[in-house]
Amino acid sequence: MVRIVTAGHVNWDVTLRVDALPEPDGEARIESQRSAGGGSAANVAVALAGFDLDTGVVGSVGDDENGILARRELDQSGVDTDHLLVVEDAETSVKYLVVDEAGEVMVLGNEGANEAVDPADVDPDYVAAAEHVHLTSQRPETAAYLAAVAGDAGCTVSFDPGRRLDDRDYAETVEAADVLFLNEREAETYYDGPVETEHVGDERVVVVKHGPQGATVYTLGGVYEHPGFDVETVDTTGAGDAFAAGFLATLVEHPEAYERALEYANACGALAARGEGARTAPSAPEVDAFLDEWAPGS
Repeated sequence: MVRIVTAGHVNWDVTLRVDALPEPDGEARIESQRSAGGGSAANVAVALAGFDLDTGVVGSVGDDENGILARRELDQSGVDTDHLLVVEDAETSVKYLVVDEAGEVMVLGNEGANEAVDPADVDPDYVAAAEHVHLTSQRPETAAYLAAVAGDAGCTVSFDPGRRLDDRDYAETVEAADVLFLNEREAETYYDGPVETEHVGDERVVVVKHGPQGATVYTLGGVYEHPGFDVETVDTTGAGDAFAAGFLATLVEHPEAYERALEYANACGALAARGEGARTAPSAPEVDAFLDEWAPGS
């Protein structure tokens, strides 16, 4: 059995680098194009596997060529795909990521098969045998079921709902999460204002990502901040997933080491933003070398 299960979207990404994001009725010049696997659940799984953590993914792809390619990339990265549902006569979800010279991203996508998993498709024994379950955007009822199975089995749960937090009912999953990842906009929307320590509940940890300005961790025991790392940004696609993977990889080994997890996560996000595409999460040696460079006196 795997140590960490990620669940949610598994996509095929097409990244288009342009000279500038076009205005309405405008036009941009495509400077480069590349295709690779994507989707938050898949991205985090690949990053965790790169940290030598046994990781599996629960999600869905179509039985088309893009689905074959997405699954092959996961397999080659060391991610367990035995519970990746292949939907017959369906298209794998494709996201078109339009990236400008400053690394800012605009996303276009089709629904495809990435939310085909419903509670009946989940193997509860597989989930319950894990140490940690990381949930990303997916059907609310499926996320809630996964969180309940994990909680009943004594697994810790994290949740990164992404852009659709404000238009889907994820209340059950948020309530069940031990760690909740939000960006500033999502946090402001969900809490109707700035995050306060009372929002974390008895056990919950709330992690608010500030992009290149780092992140803040809110716990009942205190608030922890890290300013991030000033690096040249190439593409922010997948940086949030690399951040989440770095944070979780630290916490599963060192529970409650929030300052350490925050620094490591910010390093992962910064390194990911220096590369092109969603699968640029660094390896553990790369993160260690990066942190050594930034250590005081180095």
